[in-house]
Amino acid sequence: MKKQKGFSLIELLIVVAIILIIAAIAIPNLLRSKIAANESSAVGSVRTIVTSQVTYSSSWGTGYATSLGALGGTPAACAAGATAVNACLIDPILSLGSKSGYNFATTATLPQVVGAVTVQNGFETTGDPVARGTTGQRSFCADQSGVIHFDPAANIGAACSTLPAAQVLGN
Repeated sequence: MKKQKGFSLIELLIVVAIILIIAAIAIPNLLRSKIAANESSAVGSVRTIVTSQVTYSSSWGTGYATSLGALGGTPAACAAGATAVNACLIDPILSLGSKSGYNFATTATLPQVVGAVTVQNGFETTGDPVARGTTGQRSFCADQSGVIHFDPAANIGAACSTLPAAQVLGN
């Protein structure tokens, strides 16, 4: 009788079962790592927006920018030169308001009329996960003080300064 070579069905099922067990252990860790990476990117983006707001205020003299679009600009607009409408201080992707699983926004606050010009003496920047639990767990915010705060439970709804500071996340 001729001897057959190859794997039996039982051996193949055991190998598949082992692969599934390894995947069941590895996939949740991978998702947690992705969330941590997205949160780190969000903190970096909020920090970039805060720095850009300070630069915008000192460059244009009208206080802080009223939107992310004013802080950014398209490559074509930036090639023509920075203006108060397209300051070219943040990258075009961030100026559209979404990056690395987070949605970002900035609004001007504390308006003051000086002559015929309204100067924005404050701002608030927020970063909220696109899908809480999938792209991120915490929401982040900062204002003109430069301190980055976080909300572990929901999208930023309270005043930013009333939330806990994100001290653990680095400098």
